[in-house]
Amino acid sequence: MSLHQQKTDFEVTKTIYESATLSFKNVDGFDVYNISIPFERDGNRYLFGRVERREEWARSWVRLFEETGQDEWTVVDNSMIYTLEDPFISEIGDELVLGGTHVQYQSGKYSTFFGYFYRGTDLHDLYYFTTGPNKMKDIRLVALADGRIGVFSRPRGSEVKGQYGSESMIGFTVIDKLEDLTADVIENAPYLHGILGAGEWGGVNQAYLLDSGKIGIIGHICYQDKDVDGKLLKVYLNMAFIFDPITRESHDLHLIGSRSCYPPGPAKFPYLTDCVFSSGIVMRGDGKADLYSGVGDCQAGRITIDYPFAPYGSIV
Repeated sequence: MSLHQQKTDFEVTKTIYESATLSFKNVDGFDVYNISIPFERDGNRYLFGRVERREEWARSWVRLFEETGQDEWTVVDNSMIYTLEDPFISEIGDELVLGGTHVQYQSGKYSTFFGYFYRGTDLHDLYYFTTGPNKMKDIRLVALADGRIGVFSRPRGSEVKGQYGSESMIGFTVIDKLEDLTADVIENAPYLHGILGAGEWGGVNQAYLLDSGKIGIIGHICYQDKDVDGKLLKVYLNMAFIFDPITRESHDLHLIGSRSCYPPGPAKFPYLTDCVFSSGIVMRGDGKADLYSGVGDCQAGRITIDYPFAPYGSIV
């Protein structure tokens, strides 16, 4: 079944319990989107957000925000400003790892981009420690049951498309410690097959160790379409699947969110009006999950959904 048809079927049958647009304080004149998942430190809830003016592209900063109300987040004064896009976090042992995309310019023009990674036990004093491969986004880490660290990669380009048909692939490898995370290790992560179809692209946004030993994945999956006027649309969808790090088998990929699940709002460009870029989920006391996502490359949203990994265990 085509991804377009899967989206159509999902939007007919979806169950969304709550839907909200997040508000961000003390960043007047800037959009905040493509956020990390919320996390707790020192009794407070925080997230990192991409901060950018609506009329600009690839000129972003990542800032730290603290929860100050229901779906309200306020920038933390005097916190570090990172020259990154699309932040994400992983908790590895007692350390917090922050990653994001760093765009490079040459002579004032866009040149290339890399994944940058920061680590530390003090949220306000994270330090840079490694760089991912050239032009690779969506590199994600997860603590495994045996104490090692799983690493997901996402190569994309003409070579990938020519060989596999999909616009991108997802790779997976295992390292013993954070010091082993290098561009070569990420670049050479063996690919997982059967996840993305012809013309599709996507990747892992947040990975969760389950008490079954399997990994629950929240990611994005995408394809190109046309709007009612025949103009290009890049359709980004929230998805989930299960991955077994021992057998390297993946299954139960299903959609968990689309643009129509979130409140109406603007898009940075017309071709992104059907775009949601997953952050991840946070479990609720009622057993449901809050799914956080970037929306239209200019907002961030939250929807409440059924726990997407229910048959496969609870998040550790």
